[in-house]
Amino acid sequence: MHQMIKWTAVGSIDDIPRQGARCVKAGDTKVAVFRTADDRIFALEDRCPHKNGPLSQGIVHAGRVTCPLHNWVISLETGRAEGADEGQTNSYPVKIEDQTIYVALGAI
Repeated sequence: MHQMIKWTAVGSIDDIPRQGARCVKAGDTKVAVFRTADDRIFALEDRCPHKNGPLSQGIVHAGRVTCPLHNWVISLETGRAEGADEGQTNSYPVKIEDQTIYVALGAI
């Protein structure tokens, strides 16, 4: 049976500063919604795969976020650690309609 994606509105693109993030809750999971300097939007679980650092408090740069705890660099697109580090955090599909950001936080 085909599952329908459940899109959840998480706010306006203007709610997130460029190169910043805001957090939303999806059940027990915290999701960080990031905005890049060129207004691309990404959503990752707000948990670094290294020591569970809060990625939402990291520095956003060139399609990546650097974890504030130990400087791991995580791809905003895939959630994967880059460089010599290994690990991955969950990423979520995102869409924008009329400046409103929707994140796929589960299936119906």
